[in-house]
Amino acid sequence: MTDAGLRPLGEVLRDEMIARDRIRGLLRSGPKTIPELAAALGAPGWEVTLWVMAMRRYGSLEELPKPRGEDYFRYQLREVG
Repeated sequence: MTDAGLRPLGEVLRDEMIARDRIRGLLRSGPKTIPELAAALGAPGWEVTLWVMAMRRYGSLEELPKPRGEDYFRYQLREVG
């Protein structure tokens, strides 16, 4: 941990492969927001945001449209095929 209580970025990126599998497992039960994923993983939101954005960029998951009045986007596994 750094002085601010945040893990170094290198550690967060190193854990990406494990986190990706855990995120996939959580999304199998349905779409979730980053705060929901963070709570389920016991990880800070900023770390989960990095992992989710990487998965989104490489096509593993997709962002659903955000209804009015909702604070967060929901993410779901992307259909292959």
